[in-house]
Order: sequence, then C-alpha cells, then structure tokens
Amino acid sequence: MNSPLDCGYRLDIVVENLVILELKSVADLTGVHRAQLLTYLKLSGLKVGLLLNFNTEVMKHGIVRMVL
Repeated sequence: MNSPLDCGYRLDIVVENLVILELKSVADLTGVHRAQLLTYLKLSGLKVGLLLNFNTEVMKHGIVRMVL
C-alpha cells in the first residue's frame, strides 16, 4: 500500500508507522537513491528507513539502513 506525503511523494511501504521501505531493482544503488530515502524520512518524520535493491545475487548485499 502506498502512503502519500503532503508534497506529492509516495512512499513504497511503511511498516507499523515506524520504518520506511524503499524498493528498487537497479544494477547499483546510487547517491540519488539514498537521497530519495533521506528526503522521505525527513518529510514523514520517521527515523528509520531501509533501501532494498532486489537486483542482487544475495539480498543482504542490496540492503541499506538509514537512521536520522
């Protein structure tokens, strides 16, 4: 389920109103992807986010945790 922010952004998934999950399927995560999650965290007021890249051989290599 998508969650809207007042400014028109849409979060991929919010878990228990505590954690934002930003889902990607890209060759490599870039600074743009990290900045997107950071922006979502700041605008939503939530403190923890996970950037999940599903385009990896081993899922643990595609996880980035961000905390404000």
